Amino acid sequence: MSTVLLVHGAFCRGWVWEDTVTALRKAGHRAHTLDLPSSGAAAEGLGDLQADADAVRQALAGIDDDVVLVAHSGGGMVLTELADHPRVSRSVYVAALWPQKGQSVGDLLGGELPGWIAMREDGAVQVAGDPDVVRDALCLDVDQDRFLTDLYPRYVLTSLSSIGAPSTAPSPSHPSSYVICEQDHAVPPEAQEAMAGAADHVHRLPSSHSPMLSMPQRLAEAIAAAA
Repeated sequence: MSTVLLVHGAFCRGWVWEDTVTALRKAGHRAHTLDLPSSGAAAEGLGDLQADADAVRQALAGIDDDVVLVAHSGGGMVLTELADHPRVSRSVYVAALWPQKGQSVGDLLGGELPGWIAMREDGAVQVAGDPDVVRDALCLDVDQDRFLTDLYPRYVLTSLSSIGAPSTAPSPSHPSSYVICEQDHAVPPEAQEAMAGAADHVHRLPSSHSPMLSMPQRLAEAIAAAA
């Protein structure tokens, strides 16, 4: 059995992994989450990519075991910063951004924010004000009523500084896996396929961008298989 640390992407917190954690623990794995400092309810005090990487390093220091480090979406930027961490036994990217050295989230998005992300005037960005646009981008395979009542209200702000920060992309010291989400409208599957070319193990799910919300059991099985 494995010890797994799950890193969320932009606009959410560790809650997004709740059902996946439950599935992993039922299968006998040890599963942990954390909240990244780049995302939160208020723009003031939000961290950047380095703050996120430091938060993950601190979490790793508190786990008495080698760790399978899993990241979703923009959390892949953080995962890449930890590519040479001695306590990480494997990285698992879930529909996640996998930058080259010097690339930022903005670079990987083509230099402009997609329509489901809205710019603010306080140094942060947020999901768009139209829930249908956000659901289409992030979790079209989640029931609409559940999305409107349970998920959309829980999205938080993300710092603009974290989107512009370049990756240091250290040389990896451990293997990596990639979980491609084949119905993703946020990170196109063809872009995921290209990034997954650097992985030694690839798994595919017939999900939208957020399989932890639409098919957590299958995602947990994919993570376990990679581990």
